[in-house]
Amino acid sequence: MTAFIPYGRQDINAADIQSVIEVLQSDWLTQGSATVRFEQAVAEYCGAKYAIAVSSATAALHIACLALGLGEHDYLWTSPNTFVASANCGLYCGAKVDFVDIDPNTYNLSIDQLEQKLSKAAQLRCLPKVLVPVHFAGQSCEMEKILSLSQQYGFKVIEDASHAIGGRYQNKAIGCCEFSDLTVFSFHPVKIITTGEGGMVLTNRDDLYEKLIRLRSHGITRNPDLMQGEVHGAWYYQQLELGFNYRMTDIQAALGASQIQRLSEFVTRRRFLAQRYNHLLQNLPLTLPYQNIDTESSWHLYVIRLNLDKISTTHCQVFEQLREAGIGVNLHYIPVHTHPYYQNLGFCWGDFPKSEMYYESAISIPLYYGLKEKEQDRIVASLQGILR
Repeated sequence: MTAFIPYGRQDINAADIQSVIEVLQSDWLTQGSATVRFEQAVAEYCGAKYAIAVSSATAALHIACLALGLGEHDYLWTSPNTFVASANCGLYCGAKVDFVDIDPNTYNLSIDQLEQKLSKAAQLRCLPKVLVPVHFAGQSCEMEKILSLSQQYGFKVIEDASHAIGGRYQNKAIGCCEFSDLTVFSFHPVKIITTGEGGMVLTNRDDLYEKLIRLRSHGITRNPDLMQGEVHGAWYYQQLELGFNYRMTDIQAALGASQIQRLSEFVTRRRFLAQRYNHLLQNLPLTLPYQNIDTESSWHLYVIRLNLDKISTTHCQVFEQLREAGIGVNLHYIPVHTHPYYQNLGFCWGDFPKSEMYYESAISIPLYYGLKEKEQDRIVASLQGILR
């Protein structure tokens, strides 16, 4: 029987397992030294001042929005080509959500579309309070241009780098927050490194850090300098705002702290496999991933687009035939504005045509650290058989 090849999977070694065992044998299972160690390791790797570990990237996006004061009557803008969490985080805060169509080359948020939409929004006095550019597949958006526009129009920026830890932009680590207020990472098992479930928010701003720490743990502080009235004793704490239980456990953080030591190894292998795909697939009727000269992707995903005018099979048929061949292809993403929930908010097919055209021909083929060259050859051979 032919072995199934998933589109992505984690890689856990003996050191990762031992790190978790050590926590299980310790006195602290949650919010202990492993969490602090993981946060410090990510902040140091990225060159950011602060990192706050949370239970998921969705939780990270949510409290990032809250820390920036996003609320009712505000707008959050993001890309339609993303997982729904990039938009839902705005709705969780009571804000309205809108989208900026994608660049047809990078599949990231289009700077041209953003400039046009901001100009119109300024005239209508409905500018966004928060923009969430999504670093799709591990490749950074054009953050220098986004920073310039944020300064011109007065919005805040949360980089959704759920795909992109280990990537670089203008030779700086994604997550340094030089071009944004906050950056969010995901540590889901198919991402570059994993904590099982988990996420992180990074920032260089002291005020945001203090608020994020409270928001991930019920809005509570034990800092006497922030309290109101008399401090009753060493046991005392106060809830200053409505927060959430978004804490990461030490079990998860220990795995993350071990995994990040392997991050460069993971990314190097992914880049090698991506380049190998580029070579092996170059003569097929496909559009291969484009890389902006200012970026170094961490290659969370390798997305091909079918040149449908040059093949006799449909998008759906190619996808299904690859699955039947034991190749776990996927599709990233169904444009957010086309989901029934968002259609009920007033969005329609046709609103963001570049994202929709992308969706009609895109397929994510397997890419992960443990993918073997012979498995990659099998994937390529299956594509060749289907497309020729």
